[in-house]
Amino acid sequence: MPTDTPPPAPQPVFVLVRPQMGENIGAAARAMLNFGLSRMRMVEPRDGWPNPRAVATASGAAARVLDHAGVFATLPQAVADCAFVFATTARGRDLTKPVMTPERAMEHARALVAAGRRVAVIFGPERAGLENEDVARANAIISVPVNPEFPSLNLAQAVLLCAYEWGRQAADVAPEVLALAGTDLARAIEIEKLGDHFEERLEAAGFFFPPAKAEGMKLNLRNLWSRMPLTRADVQTLHGMLRQILRRRDG
Repeated sequence: MPTDTPPPAPQPVFVLVRPQMGENIGAAARAMLNFGLSRMRMVEPRDGWPNPRAVATASGAAARVLDHAGVFATLPQAVADCAFVFATTARGRDLTKPVMTPERAMEHARALVAAGRRVAVIFGPERAGLENEDVARANAIISVPVNPEFPSLNLAQAVLLCAYEWGRQAADVAPEVLALAGTDLARAIEIEKLGDHFEERLEAAGFFFPPAKAEGMKLNLRNLWSRMPLTRADVQTLHGMLRQILRRRDG
């Protein structure tokens, strides 16, 4: 039957291994959906499934992540169809594996998914994290560079970090933008005229003294205006200030 719902975009599967609290499962679902992820699997959730506390914490749209979550008896079953598995852990392991930051791991995951391979990211239970037996089944480790004196992350926090890196690398978002609040940046001609106005008023006030330094002082002022991201509203305000000062002086 035709449907208006587009198929989900290729993405990794997030696997919660022996999660303990329903609230954390729900919070993990919210973190996933924040960044466009919807494929969750669970291994032996402590309090069984479905879990009303998880649904209540997920609240709203994120509940659909839980509606379609798969529940498995063992980790090997949960990742059986995956070609590459990442294990998230903060503790040192006596295992020889690549250790990646969340940023690098999700970059690698994107390349694998783009090549048609299914990727899983596994997260351990809240009390102690993944066991060595769990990590041994992973191809690589994700380790977050946290405070070594307090390395423990909440389950939902760990999910959020990985989901954020996945979503960030997909979005074409500038690292910094200027919110203009309904105005536009001033054009070069407007900045030029503002500089002229200031020079005129400052000249009349005797600011450019001694004469030998006047040109250098004017140059510094022009450089000042060019460094400032002035909006058209800013320019109009500064012109208005100069006019009002002149009116008060002449009044």
